[in-house]
Amino acid sequence: MIKSELVQIVAARNPHLYHRDVENIVNAVLDEITDALAAGNRVELRGFGAFSVKNRPSRSGRNPRTGDAVFVEEKWVPFFKTGKELRERLNPDMNGKDET
Repeated sequence: MIKSELVQIVAARNPHLYHRDVENIVNAVLDEITDALAAGNRVELRGFGAFSVKNRPSRSGRNPRTGDAVFVEEKWVPFFKTGKELRERLNPDMNGKDET
């Protein structure tokens, strides 16, 4: 699903809202999540999951075409950890079972 499809689905479920308003709301939510992550904050949506950023240290890598060694700079990358309700919905057969 892409952002425009999400906007269409939300607009269809909420016919009292204008399409442009739904698009503005979706963009505002995504902008707030992005701004929070850029500031180094964690964003938790209970039941769905949590967005955070993790540091990937610099390392030595390989150019896949030539095989030459290359230096890969340290960088911050987004990370998403699924919430319990989302995991249970994705794996309905695991509900109530011990995972050991």
